[in-house]
Amino acid sequence: MQTRSAEKQRLASLSGTQYGRSVPRPVEQLIHLCEKLGEKSADQYVPEDRALFAEFREAANLGLVRCARRTETGEWQVNVWFKRTILAGFRLGQTLESDGLGKTQFFDKHTLPTRAIYQTNKIRLVPGGSSVRDGAYIGEGVIIMPPSYINIGAYVDADTLVDSHVLVGSCAQVGARVHLSAGVQIGGVLEPVGGLPVVIEDDVIVGGNSGIYEGTIVRERAVIGTGVILNGSTKVFDLVNSKILQRTQSSPLEIPAGAVVVSGTRPAKGDFAAEHGLQIYSPLIVKYRDGKTDAATTLEEALR
Repeated sequence: MQTRSAEKQRLASLSGTQYGRSVPRPVEQLIHLCEKLGEKSADQYVPEDRALFAEFREAANLGLVRCARRTETGEWQVNVWFKRTILAGFRLGQTLESDGLGKTQFFDKHTLPTRAIYQTNKIRLVPGGSSVRDGAYIGEGVIIMPPSYINIGAYVDADTLVDSHVLVGSCAQVGARVHLSAGVQIGGVLEPVGGLPVVIEDDVIVGGNSGIYEGTIVRERAVIGTGVILNGSTKVFDLVNSKILQRTQSSPLEIPAGAVVVSGTRPAKGDFAAEHGLQIYSPLIVKYRDGKTDAATTLEEALR
């Protein structure tokens, strides 16, 4: 009978959690194999599927594959096979105890380990309890302040600042030079597999304690004010252009490039609401970025 330690070593080998993994095979071939893996049922898995999933995670670490991509026309398209592969990874995994010290043990799927961050990555992972799942891309120059969490399938591009108490959910797409301020929640989405993840494009500022969920797209250079919540049911009132922005059956909620969004309210409908002066939360676009906005939101290069 194997000891628990020996069994954990065997499963680690199958899951590819050891260091020194090789660069994955050609991307087109990997995608083809992952598509087939995502179509399998749990009773069809073979041991080699765990090695394939480890190779998929490494390709995601390197940014060779990602959950969504921007087309030449500026539209974002989800790669369904990517999310199906992650879901297969959950089914392939066995829940094991970590090798934590003292009271820091955790119990999780052995196919979904945290990833190693090396000094050669030019990433600053500040001590204090942050964690990054294997299979999440972290670009050069990214700073991660503690405690923060970046989940599998996420894509965080170069020179982005992930401040304290930030969640970057599974498959979320975050651009370059973005500032995710303290307490920001970027929602993840694995199901439905065809659902677009949250997308934050380049040079966006997201203010503290804001939440962006349910496939919302924030276009480049937008500023999301402190405490703003954006999700699939949110109506955003563009005061500059006299427009109402919201999700439709065919398109997600989309914040325009350079928009400055702050929290606001509007009167609730009905006699009861009028009698009691009730208001409904409503994000407002109050302006579009200008020189003064840029001066107030520039990331301090000294931090890097």
